[in-house]
Amino acid sequence: MSSMDPNEIPSSRARRHFLGVAGATGAKLAGIAAVTMAAASSPARAMGRNWGPRGGGSGGGGNGGGGDGGGASCLLHGTSIKTPTGYERIEDLRIGDLVETVSGKVKPIRWIGHQTFRKSHASWPENVVSVRVAKDSLRRGVPSSDVYVSPGHAVYVNDTLVRAKDLVNGSSIAPALPTDSTTIEYFNIMLDTHDVITADGLPVETFQLRGSNYEKFDNFTEMERLYVAGTRPEMAPYAAVVGEESGRQHLKALLMIGVSKIIPRQHAIKLEAAPAAARVEELIP
Repeated sequence: MSSMDPNEIPSSRARRHFLGVAGATGAKLAGIAAVTMAAASSPARAMGRNWGPRGGGSGGGGNGGGGDGGGASCLLHGTSIKTPTGYERIEDLRIGDLVETVSGKVKPIRWIGHQTFRKSHASWPENVVSVRVAKDSLRRGVPSSDVYVSPGHAVYVNDTLVRAKDLVNGSSIAPALPTDSTTIEYFNIMLDTHDVITADGLPVETFQLRGSNYEKFDNFTEMERLYVAGTRPEMAPYAAVVGEESGRQHLKALLMIGVSKIIPRQHAIKLEAAPAAARVEELIP
C-alpha cells in the first residue's frame, strides 16, 4: 500500500484572513496555534503513513441512510467524475480506480461511501434533498451539466470550500431533485487526503475522514474491514470552509492551511455569475 500524499491546498485568501484574525485574537490564537501545530507534527496529521492492512471489498454499497445531523454529504447517483480516461459515473467507480484532482494529479480511490434515503413523508427533509448547481451557473462550462450534490457537500470556488446550501440563490443554484423519486442515493469518494475532484465540470471536495464520521455511510463496516482502527488518519482540510464553520473551527482550518503546501491559484474556480459570486463574497469574512 502506498503512503499518503501531503496535502496540497490554496491559501492566498485564507492566509490574508488568517493574518487579520491572528492580530485580533492574541493569546487565545497562540494557544490554538500551539495545539494545531502539535497536531500537524503528529503522524495522523502528517499523513505520511501507510493506510495499514486491507481486507476484501471492491466498492461502495449498502442500505439505509445517515449523515451529518441525519442528512447527507455526498454526490447524487448519476454524477460523472473526471478520471484519466474521461468521465465515469460515480456509482460505477470502485476502490483502486484512478481519479484526476484539480491540481492535475491522478490519485487512487481508497474508499467510496454510500448513502440511501427513502421517502417516508410527503416531502423530503431539507438536509437530504440535493442542491442543483445548474449548467454554467458559476461560469461558462462550470459545471458542464446540472450537478446534484447534498446540501452539506462543498464546492471549491474562489480559493475556498463553500457548502452547496450556502451557495443557493433560488435560481441557478437551488434545492431540487432530477426526478420525482422515492429514493435518493448518494456517493462520496475518499482519497489519501482531503482533496478536490471534478464532477461534471464542477470542482467538489472528496470525503474528509475525521474520527468516526465515516459511520454515517451505509457501508461503514467496509471501511472498518479495509482499514483497521489506528491506521485511519485525521485528514486536514484541503482549504478553509466558509459559511458554516464556527469561529474556532474556521480558525483551526486556517491554522492548518498556514503550515501546508500551496496549490497554485489557477486551480480554483473563479466565479463569474453575479448571484453566485455575490453569495460567496457575503460568506467570506
